[in-house]
Amino acid sequence: MESTNKIAILGANGNAGKFLVNEALEKGYQVKILTRNSNNIKITNENLEIINGDARDFVSIRKLLKGCRAVINAVGQPKNESYIFSTVTKHILEAMKEFEIKRYILISGGSLNVTGDQKRIVNKIGATLFKVFLSKMMQDKYKELQTIQGSDIDWTIVRLPFVIKQINSESYVGKCPFISN
Repeated sequence: MESTNKIAILGANGNAGKFLVNEALEKGYQVKILTRNSNNIKITNENLEIINGDARDFVSIRKLLKGCRAVINAVGQPKNESYIFSTVTKHILEAMKEFEIKRYILISGGSLNVTGDQKRIVNKIGATLFKVFLSKMMQDKYKELQTIQGSDIDWTIVRLPFVIKQINSESYVGKCPFISN
């Protein structure tokens, strides 16, 4: 794979995604985003490439990832549809392997419990409530986690806030930092 500073970002229309796209562009990265509706994208920048497609579609994911060196997945859940997290991640990892992309950053929620967590009681209660009231979503999130942990990519799962400099850092490779105040 040729060296590039192009990154793919999924979920660019969401709160975290918008922030990530703006930060990446501000830091000088070339950014490719995937959207089902390009009319919803309000960001304009010569270093931004918009790919129309759906994250659940492998062909769309391939088109997005081609030519990139890293992937940031901040995809959200479409309303009133089956949970998509594990399917999207499976497609991403397959395309990453094809294009020899090694760096993967997933933006997830604090409801995901991981061995070694040192959460405060309020965060533990929140995670338990998600597990009880959104059990199907959490099952899909844990399936996604297992898929990532079983891969050979350099992955980081960030639960809540995110720092763009992690694209070049190995500080959290193979880890799931829980960042809270």
